[in-house]
Amino acid sequence: MSQDYINTLWRKYKTESDAASMQQLIVEYAPLVKYVAGRVAISLPPTVELDDLVSYGIFGLIDSIERFDPDRGVKFETYAIVRIRGAIIDGLRNFDWVPRSVRTKAKRLEEAYTKLEKELNRTPTDEELSASLNMTMQQFHDALQEVSATTLTSLDDLWFNEGGGEDSLRVMDTIEDTKSVDPITEIEIKEKKLLLAEAIDQLGERERLVVTLYYYEGLTLKEIGAVLGVSESRVCQIHGQAIIHLRSRLNPHRAAMVD
Repeated sequence: MSQDYINTLWRKYKTESDAASMQQLIVEYAPLVKYVAGRVAISLPPTVELDDLVSYGIFGLIDSIERFDPDRGVKFETYAIVRIRGAIIDGLRNFDWVPRSVRTKAKRLEEAYTKLEKELNRTPTDEELSASLNMTMQQFHDALQEVSATTLTSLDDLWFNEGGGEDSLRVMDTIEDTKSVDPITEIEIKEKKLLLAEAIDQLGERERLVVTLYYYEGLTLKEIGAVLGVSESRVCQIHGQAIIHLRSRLNPHRAAMVD
């Protein structure tokens, strides 16, 4: 479709609530859902079907089309990606695809990291963490790779959520009034971004690089492995450890915000 035709579809849908135009817009932007679903699927176990993620994402696409205001001068793809990703994450939460044992293991890792960091007054090494958890290095790395899938929603919480739960907000959800933005909400979002940036700066060099390449540059784990000269599974371990470190450092700040 040409851009002029797409613009026509938007005008017709927004002015006439034309169902046919809505359907055409869904078809036009459906590849965006598949792209986002593919990005999300990278960190998930193979038991999670890509088709299920796409199904969840379609709801986010429909919501995006209904809410989008073409006159705001914002590119639709930029606006929609957040909502599509959010819909996929919500679908995964409802599905509860992560076993309780894995969630428990992730919590143990985070608690061990927090405890050692306070005791040592520095970032603990892998060896120190594995010893604290009574694990061999192989068991520790296997645990990191296993829990890395649970970090999918965590990073979105750090970026977009007020404090988790049913009242969670995403950045794009805070802009309800097309004429103004709540200044308090804007300040809170900036504060959370600043806290996250500071926490990322405190990561080790490899962890910081993996986070940057994955979340900012959009590289896959396989591509990051090629950059670092390590296997894809090792990148998955580094990614999981980075998220655990970020969660450990940011949880006290999030608790303070809730209080």
